[in-house]
Amino acid sequence: MTLKVGIIGVGGIARTHMPGWAASEHAEVVAGSDINELALQKWANDHSVQKLYTKAEDILNDPGIDIIDICTPNRYHAPLAIAALRAGKHVICEKPLAPTPAEIRDMIAARDEAGKLLMTAQHFRFKGNSRALKAEIDQGTLGDIYHARSWMLRRAAFLPGPGFVLKQHSGGGATIDIGVHILDLTLWMMGNPKPIAVSGIARTELAHMPGQFSVWSPNPIPPEWDVEEFAAAFVRFENGATLILEVSWLLHHDTQGEDMQMWLYGTRGGSHWPNAIIYSTHYETRQHINQTLQITRDTVEPHALECIEFASAVAEGAPSPVPPEQSLQVLTILDGIYRSQTSGKEVRLDL
Repeated sequence: MTLKVGIIGVGGIARTHMPGWAASEHAEVVAGSDINELALQKWANDHSVQKLYTKAEDILNDPGIDIIDICTPNRYHAPLAIAALRAGKHVICEKPLAPTPAEIRDMIAARDEAGKLLMTAQHFRFKGNSRALKAEIDQGTLGDIYHARSWMLRRAAFLPGPGFVLKQHSGGGATIDIGVHILDLTLWMMGNPKPIAVSGIARTELAHMPGQFSVWSPNPIPPEWDVEEFAAAFVRFENGATLILEVSWLLHHDTQGEDMQMWLYGTRGGSHWPNAIIYSTHYETRQHINQTLQITRDTVEPHALECIEFASAVAEGAPSPVPPEQSLQVLTILDGIYRSQTSGKEVRLDL
């Protein structure tokens, strides 16, 4: 049986999902929904899709659809996912799964009640360098990971549309737009230890500078911009591990576009991503050893591969490739950064 897929929000990130659905041996896109009729029609023409809906409830109630792919702005993820699960659909949802931990808990409850799969589209997990490093870590190459440093820093590189820079649509700025990427990847590599406390800041310093721009778009920055552009945090985990996190859209940083890195430090070795290098020491010979991992070249773009693997999981009765419980950890930390910014103090996390 071929699983029938309906996409909600076809004008943006959905474009990167379409090659995956087209390549899947288990699924095909049969329907789309968007409030922008022109964008919906163009997408349908480009991909030869016949079923079109301008109201999300209509695609959710279509009995011929098995999977809903949610590609809308962040604020709409939870209500759409919950409605889709209650309608008996499996759901893959773009990151962040939802802007707040409470919403993710509601989504998990809806998943449990429906008995369907729910996955967060965290595409960096599906890159060849990520998988190679994760395999080494899972074999114990680093030993116990006790500290990590992660950042995703951009220099005037972001999308200035209201879905990103207006809180009513996005739920937050750089913290949950790109912080969610590097934090999810880091926690996954660390084995998803339970976070217990965070001290953080979330600030806007450069967005309203006269003439501010984005190298990714000619569109002007909306004067109504009300989300943070920069965040930093120190996170403590129940197992004693710690993490330093930094994210920004606009930092005066030495990069053309984006600098995304992760360093992990364990009792047996350390590692760097995206270079997929393992650092260790042979104490008997007093030698430092740097090993670059063999990486399988990405033949399928990661945004596409996550869709392929989700369809396979549904078809084969396998677990969700990115379970929402792990996204709950991520958003609990990111929400803690916002709370710490407000209080000016370290905050305890409730998971």
